[in-house]
Amino acid sequence: MPIERYDGPRDALLALFALADDSPVQIASYIGLGDVLVARREGIIIGHAQIVATDEPDVLELKSLAVLAEHRGTGIGCELVEAAIAFARDQSALSLVVSTATADIGNLRFYQRRGFRMTRIVPDAFRPETGYPDGIMIDGIVLRDQVFFELKLAD
Repeated sequence: MPIERYDGPRDALLALFALADDSPVQIASYIGLGDVLVARREGIIIGHAQIVATDEPDVLELKSLAVLAEHRGTGIGCELVEAAIAFARDQSALSLVVSTATADIGNLRFYQRRGFRMTRIVPDAFRPETGYPDGIMIDGIVLRDQVFFELKLAD
């Protein structure tokens, strides 16, 4: 599946960003940042990966990643992550970080299988004050804490 850089209006990708993040407030704060890679099937965008700069030199963040539900489990997410890693290397980044909810067991497994290692946990990151409504459940677990992963890119 070809993965390409996306230069169109970011609002056209809002539904994909909403699959990756439950907070419209948070999405609005970063949707316009960085670079976006997209996967297309028959001309239709079915997944995206957003890569943004961080405050740390030589470190990029995989800020948003999503694949439409009907295309999940087909390897597109893996291809998007591999493309994001290649993009980060092309930018001479030394590492790529990503974060997810500690409640999202599927994401924890997904990123570790891609070689990412857990580096830190932010307790109570997902709460009304940060744009997330109370009571969100993921796989029967309350959405509360955020975990960061890192993939070292230097050989």
